[in-house]
Amino acid sequence: MVVEKGGSSPPKPGGERSPPQQEPPGRLKKSEQQQQLLSDGFTVKAMMKNAVVRGPPLAGAFKERPTQPTAFRKFYDRGDFPIALDHDTRGNKIAWKVEIEKLDYHRYLPLFFDGLCELTFPYEFFARQGIHDMLEHGGNKIPPVIPQLIIPIKNALSLRKRQVMCITLKVLQHLVMSADMVGEALVPYYRQILPVLNIFKNSNVNTGDGIDYSQQKRQNLGDLIQETLELFERRGGENAYINIKYMIPTYESCLIN
Repeated sequence: MVVEKGGSSPPKPGGERSPPQQEPPGRLKKSEQQQQLLSDGFTVKAMMKNAVVRGPPLAGAFKERPTQPTAFRKFYDRGDFPIALDHDTRGNKIAWKVEIEKLDYHRYLPLFFDGLCELTFPYEFFARQGIHDMLEHGGNKIPPVIPQLIIPIKNALSLRKRQVMCITLKVLQHLVMSADMVGEALVPYYRQILPVLNIFKNSNVNTGDGIDYSQQKRQNLGDLIQETLELFERRGGENAYINIKYMIPTYESCLIN
């Protein structure tokens, strides 16, 4: 007599097998993953079975551009500018070696505007302070130089660096207010100046319940752009608004009651 051992499981009936393991939904089998084709859009390969189309690259409209060497730095290093650094209790300022009113504005003002792209001391300090000094004392010498200032202004705005853009916008506001007819002289050049402003026009800082100190320091890019556009409209004559509206469709006139 054969005695069965305890604990042994009963034999399975013939033909019975364990159920196959199912892969989780949404996951492709390894063989299917290997068959996927990575392709660019609008190509013959993109229409093939199991093709995966790459997404479009980023446009880079807000991406900062690298700073290029400026002519202002070259002339400053050679000592061609009649300026020196002066320290006093209020901070740093420029000590002009000649009277500002006697400067050749056609030569020096475009060079100082070219220094708007600078971000290192002392170049950035001399360029920006020199611009404000010359605009304050220039008077009727400024309007004839406007065509020479457009390319340096455009280069500074095209860097898309918020610090440089804020400083350039403040310089533009001072430029428009520096003398009569300057605002009207800038109207033909709106196509060179305004495209970048159209991109950053709505770049206001949203801090929620926090305090935005950039508004107090006048470093909020969106607010500065709006202030500059309104100043352009007020000082640019009767054709200013329609030209601003053409380049920045979302702009609304500040002169309409």
